[in-house]
Amino acid sequence: MTVALIIFALLMLLLSGVPVGFVLGGMGLAMLLLADISPLMVPMALYSSFDSFILLSVPLFLLMSNILLKGGVGKDLFNAVQTWVGHWPGGLGIATISSCTIFSAISGSSVATAATIGSVAIKEMTDRGYHRPFVLGLIAAGGTLGILIPPSIPMIVYGVITEESIVDLFLAGVVPGLIMAGSFIGFSFLYAIFGKACTPVPKASWSERRTATLRALPTLLLATVIIGGIYAGIFTPTESAAIGVAVSLVIVLALKTFTWDGFKVACMDTMKTSITIFLIMAGAKVFGKAITLYQIPQEISMFVSMHIGEAGLFILAVCLVLLVMGFFLESISMLLIMMPVLYPSLAPLGIDPIWFGIIFVIMIECALITPPVGLNLFVIQAVAGGQVMDVVRGVWPFILLMFACLLLVFFFPKIALYLPFYM
Repeated sequence: MTVALIIFALLMLLLSGVPVGFVLGGMGLAMLLLADISPLMVPMALYSSFDSFILLSVPLFLLMSNILLKGGVGKDLFNAVQTWVGHWPGGLGIATISSCTIFSAISGSSVATAATIGSVAIKEMTDRGYHRPFVLGLIAAGGTLGILIPPSIPMIVYGVITEESIVDLFLAGVVPGLIMAGSFIGFSFLYAIFGKACTPVPKASWSERRTATLRALPTLLLATVIIGGIYAGIFTPTESAAIGVAVSLVIVLALKTFTWDGFKVACMDTMKTSITIFLIMAGAKVFGKAITLYQIPQEISMFVSMHIGEAGLFILAVCLVLLVMGFFLESISMLLIMMPVLYPSLAPLGIDPIWFGIIFVIMIECALITPPVGLNLFVIQAVAGGQVMDVVRGVWPFILLMFACLLLVFFFPKIALYLPFYM
């Protein structure tokens, strides 16, 4: 009965529009007071939320992606890719997803990826006859690669909550991320061939390819330095984020596409997003302490072990809950609300937490582009203008492709676990 009341109160407050961080923190404090537990635990929980070296990487990765966004790096990256593949059937769609994949290996943010590539690709594709809903859906879906292909901010948060290896999570996301990007590219290719009027870009000369590639080369090197340095053990994810900020500043200053005003805007945007994330994390920490003292995770774990004896049924139930929660919550909120409750149930069911993390992130990706409150839908609408329903109409094929990738990872766990554990 207590669990039902807590869930009901949580949903009502969230649906009423109260900010997620305040809902979680307020409910946690109220639960502590009702149980006659000292509220002095709250400031201790808040302090422990931020006393983490790995969490420093979150604002640093956000700052790096905002610097690259304000510096117009997305345009150089898109232009370079489209000189090589733009003349293929669906070439601009292929260039868009390829650019999203490369930028995802830098930013760690779906919003930054969608906004950066969308600001360039939308006009290029619509001018070439691509159906507008398809273009907007493609870029909204391509942006979600930013949280699956490492470095990924949700994976960092997942690792902090569960105390799993961030590097293993990053490695586990590589192959599923590339498979998902490949499925989007394949759909773009088929879309252009069967019945849609898409005018190919004229084949670029070798001189144009060389010029565009050289201009985008620093960005490609940045992605290589960040990912390669983490996997080679040269530096930690936090150190790689700091190096990424420094190198991104050098890149945009060398390209002469960055101004002091742009830097101030990048810092302000980073600060706003970081504060939002950390407020949610702080509230979730208080809420997590409260539900632990109420023994709710233990009760749920016991219920799962008694009534759900198979890992497959558990994963299916989690996916359905995430799909519903995705209608009105964004990714970090879902992660912070659900993982403290779900994590104790993984070991009894024999579920690998790294593998489960990848499935969880793929479902979060679906939530990012699922109406009515998919965050990427509104990011693309803001970039492109027009109605959000245009984005919704174009995004459904990509949601189905995401579910197909989810099934692949579910039935063939080595897709996610091969790099971290079998290489």
